[in-house]
Amino acid sequence: MARVLIVEDDDSLRNIYRIALKLRGHDVIGTAGDGNEAVDMFKNFSDKPDIILMDHRMPGKNGLEATREIMKMNGKSKVIFASADKSVREEAISLGARSFKPKPFTLDKLCNNIKKAMNSGYIKLKNM
Repeated sequence: MARVLIVEDDDSLRNIYRIALKLRGHDVIGTAGDGNEAVDMFKNFSDKPDIILMDHRMPGKNGLEATREIMKMNGKSKVIFASADKSVREEAISLGARSFKPKPFTLDKLCNNIKKAMNSGYIKLKNM
């Protein structure tokens, strides 16, 4: 299963993702409440996450800015971008996100995207 970093500013949603992913066998190696924290955590991981679940609208550095910095550090990072703001989809993909999940989405669809990213590296880019 995947080693996942969750980046989400909403405490309740971050906790739901963490619990749901753990129950489905994933190893949640960290959670961050904003883009600055996510970039700092990513820098300090000796064993990088397989998947980064990235929110967009957060205090400090937003998801696009954090994704840009993470991809500069490791262009092979697998970011699944999650946002209610569909207008950032194209930019997220252009920065290297493997998938864009418009909120709200089901946890089943999220887990399916994680599985696809782990198996093939890329996910068919469409709104799921």
